[in-house]
This record gives sequence, structure tokens and C-alpha cells, in this order.
Amino acid sequence: MQSQKHSALLSRRNFVVTTGATLAAASSGAASQSSKRLRLALVGTGMRGTLTWGIPVAKNYSDVVEFVGLCDINSKRVKMSREMIGVNVPVFTDFDEMVKTTRPDAVMITTICATHYRYIVRSLELGVHPITEKAMCTDEQQCQAILDAQRRSGRNVTVTFNARHGVEDKKVKQLLMERAVGDVIAVDFHEYLNTSHGADYFRRWHRLKENSGTLLVHKACHHFDQANWWLESDPVEVSAWGQLKYYGHNNSFRGTHCRACPYRKQCKLYYDVTKNPQFVKLYVDCESEDGYLRDGCVWAESTNIYDSMSVRVRYRNGVILTYTANTYQPYEGQSISFMGNKGRLDYQTFGGGGHKVSEVRLTRTFGKSEIVPMTEQARAGEHGGADAGIRDLVFRNLPNPDPLSLRAGMRAGALSSLIGIAAYRSIEQNGRLVRINDLVKL
Repeated sequence: MQSQKHSALLSRRNFVVTTGATLAAASSGAASQSSKRLRLALVGTGMRGTLTWGIPVAKNYSDVVEFVGLCDINSKRVKMSREMIGVNVPVFTDFDEMVKTTRPDAVMITTICATHYRYIVRSLELGVHPITEKAMCTDEQQCQAILDAQRRSGRNVTVTFNARHGVEDKKVKQLLMERAVGDVIAVDFHEYLNTSHGADYFRRWHRLKENSGTLLVHKACHHFDQANWWLESDPVEVSAWGQLKYYGHNNSFRGTHCRACPYRKQCKLYYDVTKNPQFVKLYVDCESEDGYLRDGCVWAESTNIYDSMSVRVRYRNGVILTYTANTYQPYEGQSISFMGNKGRLDYQTFGGGGHKVSEVRLTRTFGKSEIVPMTEQARAGEHGGADAGIRDLVFRNLPNPDPLSLRAGMRAGALSSLIGIAAYRSIEQNGRLVRINDLVKL
């Protein structure tokens, strides 16, 4: 038992070194348990904040993490989130007040994408370590503001890219590190979202570019980060095309939101938010505060993001990435192929939730083709256990050491967002080539 406590404390110290957070934690055996824990505040208490970073962390990481405050612009939601998470901490609608009152070591940022940069920059200015959900930023000005604030503060930024933590994703990384296909020449990455998952982005805040930076930033930054991580190279230039051809104005009828819609019986994308008790508590019961509708109309004419996207990225090492995303498909899935001078690696997934089927296939040039066995079992939980993996990485410093480079900091957050930003800038200019270095000063 004593050795376990010692190992936990060493892991805690490693976390402090890795993140740059400061703790008044004593290393002696007489120190209280709470003094060894990371003092964590949370800003943004919606679905991701409450259900991914609130409840599981309070339940499974209480030995290393202590919640000290919750913040949201919606006073009803933040109180409900506190009840759902099950922590007795003060709640705030003002971020600065929360930080100055609770004095956290780190802040978990799970607000809408367009406001992540505000809380990252302010955390750095207030001497607190920011841990942010993707996307780190939604335009080049936000990105530059974060880079400048980090330089001034000398602190790090942690970006929670859970997509690195899937069993198959890690196996692909391992095979590429082992040069299983030799030198990678080109990558095809195709994302298929169905009319359940894909449509959900068009009934929420994501459908407005000013909130999400389009799905090329909010959603695809996951995939661009994976590509950067797998290829171990920086993106240099981007060109893209995008259109809105299915959702938004592309329908003969529309309402404000599903519950009040006169077309609910004829709309194939009707969504009953009241069947999800957690969403009722976090959103429906809190609408009076800010007017946000969790079941907004997917046919809203105000929608200004793309539902069909095609991107081409050239990397510093010469690799060409071709990326597509379509959000109105009859099924979910991904198809990712790495073409090398010694073979081809294909990673395909179909389905979602508990019905996901994945396959990694390695085909040698002038050799055999075989399915790659997975030596690691997928964990239970969201995103095939990847959310649990990123929580372990952030709060328990696992794995340590990190041979697959699972940790993602500010630079990874910037480059993944910048591909998406460059892509929508290219679309705005009819496919013009956009150079990453022309957007920000890395």
C-alpha cells in the first residue's frame, strides 16, 4: 500500500512538471490527501463539460483531482451541472471571479469552440494551466492570441485530443513508426457522418460558423491532428472546397425547434430531446436563461457551415493528404489509407456506438495482405474508451513514458485547427491555396 501511495505521488509530481501547474502539495507522509490533488475548475458545463469531464472525473479521479469551482454563462445550467457531477463547490457566471476566488491549479475548458481562446488566454494571464477541449481556436487571430499569451506566460497548454487514444488509432501509429509501408507518399482520409450524428451538428450551436469555425475546425481538427501525429510532419499549405447541399436552406419547410415544430410528423430528422433526461436537465430546463435550443431545426436558413467538404493538404515531408467529410450518409464510418513505397495500410470503421466494426489491414507491395490483430482491448465508455484514455493521460500521467506521443500541447492544437481554418479560408476564396505560415507566426 505504501509503494502504491508513493507511485501515485510521483505520478502527480510528473503531472505538475508536464503541465506547468503549480501546487502547494507537500511530499511528506503527513501531508493531507487533498493537498496532493490537482485543484481543478471547469468552465462550460454543457454536455461535454458535465458528462465527459465532470461526472467521470469526480467519480474515478478523486484521489488525484479536486473540483474547486464550476462556471457557465447560464446560471441554471451551472447549478444543475454541480448537482449532476455531485460536488459541493461554488458556481460562477464570471470566469475571472471563479479563478480569483477558488485559486485552481488548472482550468478545464469545455465552452463552445469560438470562446476556447478567451479562457485559454485568460488562464495563462492569471497563472493557471489551461486544459482545453478541441478545437483550440476557430480563426487565425484567436490562434495568434494564444501563441502570444503562451510566450508571455511561459506556461503550457494541454489540448485533449481523445482521437489519438483509440486502440486501432494507436496500432496505426505503431505500424507507421515501424515503417510497415516504408515512406508514406499519400494519405486518403474519408469521414462519413450519418443523419443522426451528422444531423446533430446542424441542430446545435455548431451550425453557425461564428461559433464552430465550421465542421472543418470543430469536427475535422480531430482528424487533422491524427494525420499530423501519424505522419510526424507539419502541414504547409491547404486548398479546399465545401458546400451546404443537404441541411439548412435545402428543404421546403422548417421550424424553430423540434418540440414546437408543426412539421414534426413529416420531418425525417425530427428529434425528441425530452427522451434524454440528462439533456432535459442541462438544456431544456435552462432555456429561459439564454434561449439556447438543444433541438434546433436542422433546416434553419441561418445555417452557414458546410455539410460536404473536400480538403487537400501538403506536408513538409512531401506527403499529400486528401480529406473528405460528408454529414448526411446512411451509415457512419471512416476510411483511411496510407500509401507507401513498400505497401499500403488501410484503417476502416463502420457503425457507431456499441455496434462499431473496425479493421486495420496491411498489404505489402509484392507481398501478402493481412488483417492486423489488436493486442490491446478497447475500453468501455465513449468513443471506444478513448475518453477514458485521455482522462488517464491528463490526470494520471498515463502512459508514462509515452512512446506513441499521445500527449498533445499547444502546437498540436494550433496546427490541427489551422488546417481547418486554412481550409475554410480557401473555400471562401474559391479553392485558393492557403499557406499555414501566412496565417500565424508559429
